[in-house]
Amino acid sequence: MLLRIVLGALFVAMAAGQLASFSQMPGILAGYGLVAGSAATVLAVALIVGELVCGVWFLARPRSRAMAPVWVFTGVAVVWALLAVQAYARGLTVANCGCFGIYLPQPLSWFVLIQDALLLFYAGLLLRAARGVSPAPAGAGHERVRGGGT
Repeated sequence: MLLRIVLGALFVAMAAGQLASFSQMPGILAGYGLVAGSAATVLAVALIVGELVCGVWFLARPRSRAMAPVWVFTGVAVVWALLAVQAYARGLTVANCGCFGIYLPQPLSWFVLIQDALLLFYAGLLLRAARGVSPAPAGAGHERVRGGGT
């Protein structure tokens, strides 16, 4: 539950920073060399919406066992990791990774790759935990003890 709260807060903060600097997000994402123009705008919208959906869900319902926010978190983490890894492997200079939009800027480096790897690791933990929980049979844990009465 604590992991969901922390990751929820992180994703809401990321989405807030990106939303506050939305006009710059397509340019930031274009710096990764995979998308440009309207495709970069669509990717920015998708990332922000994904971060908001799972971030708010994790904060509002941290005990929820629903798979939807876990898959959204995983998808967003995979997209950020793919952007970073391919740009780093190609030797592109990305001045601002864009995780928080124009706020808390950091250049693409091995440190950003480690952060992305941690997000993927957390995604794996969330997936494992969500799949490992099986619903209790109906009535389990709710047995009523009936005593004889006189």
